[in-house]
Amino acid sequence: MTTHESFWHKAFHLYYDGFRNMTLGRTLWLIIAIKLFVIFLVLKLFFFPDFISQHAEKGHESDFVAGELEQRMEPPVVPQGGQSED
Repeated sequence: MTTHESFWHKAFHLYYDGFRNMTLGRTLWLIIAIKLFVIFLVLKLFFFPDFISQHAEKGHESDFVAGELEQRMEPPVVPQGGQSED
């Protein structure tokens, strides 16, 4: 081994040797990978549908988003008496 190895070379060998000699760690990494799969794929598919593509025309997604933002930023309408209708 040379004495002038680069930082990246040393870092690679550190992780390579660490992962190669793991026993319990492999099981833990498998559990982490399964959890990430569930979080990013399954939850996104079932709980976060693609709302913009369902409600906006193809090619006009930015107009839809701009319109929604403008609509939500408008101040509430107050009757002339100065009191709300609640």
